[in-house]
Amino acid sequence: MEKFFATCPRGLEQLLTEELQQLEAENIHAVGGGVEFRGDFPLCYRANLESRIASRILWQVATDRYRSEDDIYRTTYALQWNDWFEPELTIRVNVTATRCPLRSLGFVTLKIKDAVCDKFRRLSGRRPSVDTRRPDVRIQGYLTDRGFTLYLDTTGDPLFKRGKRISVGEAPLRENLAAGVLRLAGWVPGTALLDPMCGSGTFLLEAAQIALDIAPGLGRRFAFEKLKNFDARRWRELLQQSAARQKPRGPLSIYGSDLSGEALQSARANLAAAGLKEVVSLKQADILEISAPAKEGIIVTNPPYGVRLGELQELAELYPKLGDVLKKKFSGWRAYILSADMRLPKLIRLAASRRTPLFNGPLECRLFEYKMVEGGMRRKKPEG
Repeated sequence: MEKFFATCPRGLEQLLTEELQQLEAENIHAVGGGVEFRGDFPLCYRANLESRIASRILWQVATDRYRSEDDIYRTTYALQWNDWFEPELTIRVNVTATRCPLRSLGFVTLKIKDAVCDKFRRLSGRRPSVDTRRPDVRIQGYLTDRGFTLYLDTTGDPLFKRGKRISVGEAPLRENLAAGVLRLAGWVPGTALLDPMCGSGTFLLEAAQIALDIAPGLGRRFAFEKLKNFDARRWRELLQQSAARQKPRGPLSIYGSDLSGEALQSARANLAAAGLKEVVSLKQADILEISAPAKEGIIVTNPPYGVRLGELQELAELYPKLGDVLKKKFSGWRAYILSADMRLPKLIRLAASRRTPLFNGPLECRLFEYKMVEGGMRRKKPEG
C-alpha cells in the first residue's frame, strides 16, 4: 500500500476527498491545499485519469526529520532512485515549505538534486540531466519546521491541463476549479446550465464532459508512464473501461453566450477540439439582454476582473444592471458568480445566500450564490 498526496485548488479539499472515496482510496485525510491517501498504483492511475478536482498526484517516497541541509541530502541520497527511473530521463526538483527555519529553499533544492545525481553516478556511472521546462520526472520536496517529505510526481503536466483547450482568454479559469464550482453549485446533468459570460468556454467544456462521463485525463500522457514500475497492461485496461463508460453525444441543456465575438470563436474552437461542438448551445449576446433558456436552472459565470481604472468603472456600472437582469429574467434560477472583485456583492444589490472562498491559482476569489426566488420581486399589496 503506497502513500500519495493529491494537490488541489484551496477551498476544494472536501470535494477531492469525496472523489477519492468514490475511487475507494484508503486512509484519506484532507489538509490545506490537498488530500493524503493510500492505495496501490492502479488507484494512482485512476486518480490521474478520473479526478476532476486534483491538480497533481504525488507519490511519497521518503519522510524524515532534519536540522540542516546535510540531513536532507543524506535522506535523499539513501533512496534507491535507480529502482524508479532511468538516468537517461531528465529531472526537475521543486521545494515548498511551511515555517521552514533554513535560509534558502534554493539551496535545499540544489542539495536534493545533487543527492539524486550523486546516487545515480555511484550506481551506474551516469546521472540524469536537469530540465526545468519539460522534465521527464518531477521530484517534489516539502519542508515543515522539522519534518521533510519527498515525492515523485506521477502526473506530469498538471491535471487541470486536460488537453482539450486549444484557445484561452486573457485570464483563463483553471479546469479543475471550474469543475469544483459546478459541484459546489449542485449542478447535475439534465439541469439547465448557462454561462452568460462564457469566454473561452471552460465551464461549458467541464459540464459537457461531466454529463457525458468523459474522463478528464483521456487523451493526455502522464509522468507515471515513464517510471520503471509502470504497468502498461493495467493502464490499457483502465483506459478501455473509461472509454466504454462514455455516453452518446447529442445536444444537452448547456448554454453559453458572450458579448465578444472573439471569445465565442475561442469557445467554439475548444468545444470542436474536444468533439463537443454539437453538445453545447452558443450564441453572441449581451448579458443584459439575454433571457432564461429554461424555466429553472443554474447560472455559473466568471466575470472579467477589472485591472485598469476604466475597466473598474465599467464593472461598477455593470454589476447593478446584472442584479436587475437576474431578478427580472431568471426567477426560479440559482446564480453562482466567481469573482476576485470584492466590490461585487455590494454593487450587485442582491443578498448572497453563500460566499465560498476559492483560489484560481494564486488569485483569491469568492463564489457568490444568489437564489432567484420565483415571485420574490413582486411588491406586496399594502395591508388594510
